[in-house]
Amino acid sequence: MTLIDTYAWEGRIFSGEWFFGSGEHYQATEPATGKSLGLVGSATADDVQGAVERAARAQREWAALPYDERAGVLRRAGQLFEKHHEEIEDWIIRESGAIRAFAAHQTRNDGAGECYEAAALATAPYGQLLRSHQQRLSFSRRLPVGVVGVIAPFNAPVTLAIRAVAPALAVGNAVVLKPDLRTAICGGVLLARIFQEAGLPPGLLHMLPGGLEVGSAIVDHPQVPVIAFTGSTATGRAIATSAARSLKRVHLELGGNSALIVLDDVDLEKAVSVGAFGSFHHAGQICMASSRHLVHSSIVDDYVALLAERARTLPVGDPARDDVAIGPVIDAPQRDRIHQMVTDSLDAGARLAAGGTYDGLFYRPTVLADVPLTAPVYCEEIFGPVAPVVSFDDLDQAASLACDTAYGLSLGIMSRDVARAMTLADRIPSGLVHINDQTVNDEPTIPFGGVGDSGNGSRHGGHSANLEAFTESQWVTVRGELPQYPF
Repeated sequence: MTLIDTYAWEGRIFSGEWFFGSGEHYQATEPATGKSLGLVGSATADDVQGAVERAARAQREWAALPYDERAGVLRRAGQLFEKHHEEIEDWIIRESGAIRAFAAHQTRNDGAGECYEAAALATAPYGQLLRSHQQRLSFSRRLPVGVVGVIAPFNAPVTLAIRAVAPALAVGNAVVLKPDLRTAICGGVLLARIFQEAGLPPGLLHMLPGGLEVGSAIVDHPQVPVIAFTGSTATGRAIATSAARSLKRVHLELGGNSALIVLDDVDLEKAVSVGAFGSFHHAGQICMASSRHLVHSSIVDDYVALLAERARTLPVGDPARDDVAIGPVIDAPQRDRIHQMVTDSLDAGARLAAGGTYDGLFYRPTVLADVPLTAPVYCEEIFGPVAPVVSFDDLDQAASLACDTAYGLSLGIMSRDVARAMTLADRIPSGLVHINDQTVNDEPTIPFGGVGDSGNGSRHGGHSANLEAFTESQWVTVRGELPQYPF
């Protein structure tokens, strides 16, 4: 049995059942070939209104179920990710352009893993006893917020949706999910089918692909008190501004311009491999990508030469048909933005060491040396397979360069002297720090998030962060008898 048969979902949206939405159909295409993958249904603000009303009704019964019934649904969802992993991976590869290894990571590590962690969350302690100077029982408990809005991007469509959908459901909420239209099948249809097959009661998960109108309707709806958004900093700011008017909670995981610092005592061959993965994995379309290589001046020339050689030899092509290291970028506007940043940076004085060309949506891994600190590839999030290299002379300068950004998502430092690397890390604001590794790292068990323009802190992952994100805290006191007041 296949999980994602087109006859069930083509041209439709999901709101407990599959039906034709009010929006226009969208042609899903394979970025590597331009071939059609099917028609995706899309929603409008009216569809959001109906979905939220149904979600709010269904949520009350869901929250009242014994915790083990909710946990059972999440466990079965995880098992379905594992059972159908090959089919799921094929869809991720074809729709998002991911290579097989990244598709497998999203399916078995993040898809199944997030569901299993969410199942454990449903069974975890959800409150604590509190001291009181009065003769009464005093405790706090975490209660579901009701309906959670999840807005997910194209680049890791399974991971960046399931990490909010699964824990939100586990603690008793309903979810309205808006996947990116460019990856609405693996980022939306797939999740709806998984939870259908896992036995999630109707009305608890709604999958509404769409554009700005749909996202705004979810953010503005008075019955959606919590929004989990992953995407650009500009859009995150707009969502936060809109949500503030109704005092909603927003969990924002935004852009990055992460530094990978290479100290002078590293094993250069290994360091170049680490750096290449950090910048070129998934064609650089990862918020945590190693966007700025800060390399000690004593080794920077050798580092650039070796990194450029690595970039020139990495195979680029269609990951559904060839054994490649890098697939296509998602679409032509994304490719053109990357290329404009590269050419503008060359005009500003950067030196092209490798790459800088493309064929269709396949952008060659690119290494830029002698990058001015004013160049676009240094100042802005690239979201493409580009490795800008800047040199430094001492740790003070390395720290200053690493801090020279509004973002604060991830940081990598490579050195044989771990204590020195940790001391340097203490000077650089970042939500994630990886000593002797590149910047692209995440696990379902770990709180994830950035600071500054990268978001509002760790809001996804781990029991404590997920409970904080998707529940409200309530104080409760209980007396055995009525008290006597002086009234």
